[in-house]
Amino acid sequence: MVQRTVLTERQKRLGSEVRRIRTAAGMSAEHAAGLLGVDRSRLSNMESGVRAISAERLRTLACNCDCTDETYVNALAEMAEPKEVGWWERYRGSLPQGLLDISEAEAGAVRLRGANTVHVPGVLQTSDSAMAIFRAVVPKLPEHEVALRLAHRSERQQVVTGDAAVPYVAVFHEAALRMQFGGRDVARGQLEYLIAASERDNVTVLVLPFSHGSFPGAGQTVVYAEGPVPQLDTVQVDSSHGPVFLYADAQLAKYRAQLDLLEELSLSPERSRDFIREIAREL
Repeated sequence: MVQRTVLTERQKRLGSEVRRIRTAAGMSAEHAAGLLGVDRSRLSNMESGVRAISAERLRTLACNCDCTDETYVNALAEMAEPKEVGWWERYRGSLPQGLLDISEAEAGAVRLRGANTVHVPGVLQTSDSAMAIFRAVVPKLPEHEVALRLAHRSERQQVVTGDAAVPYVAVFHEAALRMQFGGRDVARGQLEYLIAASERDNVTVLVLPFSHGSFPGAGQTVVYAEGPVPQLDTVQVDSSHGPVFLYADAQLAKYRAQLDLLEELSLSPERSRDFIREIAREL
């Protein structure tokens, strides 16, 4: 198989899990390479995601490393199998890699959780709100780039609004609800859409009011994508340079605990919906 020149987060993640299996068993790279019938440099490329690893080789490694978690191994083997091209691949070469990685991570999740302190997350944004946010980017985006991002964002939303929508729990700090991207009318429309979305069976919207005081992760936008097995969970945090993906055990535990506490501190779904209605009426 040829070496990849552009790596997706999913490819990197599979490689890191292959390395995790090997090192957890105390197996040397030389031993693992010999076991799989490859040279050490090729194994290194497999563990970095530069080269693909077949499901068969992955199972061979797991077996010889005494990795007995069958559900975990099956999930990894599925990741290693060739996949149908995802819808986000239509935007390759037109949009930043980070946006495609976000789409792929969301598409592979069985449940999503999020914490939002500045604005409504992309999967719940109206087109007017999203357009206002894209037009505020520095340096300014050309109109055709704004249009591309709008189209991509619209397709992303299928993960929580489409026929195969996954459960989604979103915590909003009051500050995120009071931001007026695009002006009062756009902000009101966004809040009304958020209220409607919160009535979907798979969407839970929770509000953390100013009056509740301090809370963990202030100022940070977090998405926690639960994988088919807990070992394959992924955290995505925003940065000024694009999304950052985290999946070390300690990082996953930290953000799970953070989201648990935020959900505990928030209003109930019913009170949250009423709270958003009240903000919308004030606009």
